[in-house]
Amino acid sequence: MYAAISLFVLACLTAASHADHHHPCHAPNMTGCMTVINRKGEVRGYGSFTYDSMANKLRFRSNESHPANTSLGLDLLMFFNEGIFYEIDSKNQSCEKKALHCTMHPLDIPNDAKSYGIINSGNPSIEGEGLKLNIWAGSMRGVKGHYVMSATMGCLPLSSLYFTESTSFIISNMDVELEIKDPDLLVVPSYCQGLPVEETPEGTVHSFLNEFM
Repeated sequence: MYAAISLFVLACLTAASHADHHHPCHAPNMTGCMTVINRKGEVRGYGSFTYDSMANKLRFRSNESHPANTSLGLDLLMFFNEGIFYEIDSKNQSCEKKALHCTMHPLDIPNDAKSYGIINSGNPSIEGEGLKLNIWAGSMRGVKGHYVMSATMGCLPLSSLYFTESTSFIISNMDVELEIKDPDLLVVPSYCQGLPVEETPEGTVHSFLNEFM
């Protein structure tokens, strides 16, 4: 795990000398799978996601059948523009509605991200064996930390590394399709509608990333 992270960061730093400092792109609509692994190698989250890039909405549902007992059971519906999110318990048909204190997430490159140029993953001289990646980096909002994100030339985020004072973790996206396959997943369930926003305990920060810290 550490070796993979070190190699990735080294590649990013090497690419920095070739950076063109262009503005970040924004990802398209997506449906796929997401894995979150911390620096101890524990799977903190594994499941499916649906992302509406225009409305900036994200649904993440962890796969309870994943064998790793460190994986968190989550069903999150995030409304980043509105600054709220829902923790959903579909089995018991209940929800918690909370305020979002940070809108950063691994499916969108922040507007203030710095470009570290382009790197080639694999062998670009062999057809189908190479992949060009844009590398972006910056400071995390709300906490002392930094991130490094890789995205395809079509602005499809592949992986994101997050480093804070207390932890670090990598989020990887797989089996991505450029469409919203089930729009109903981005609609607040009927049993969640009309709920008030819960009070946030002092010192607590709610965000998509904080759910895995």
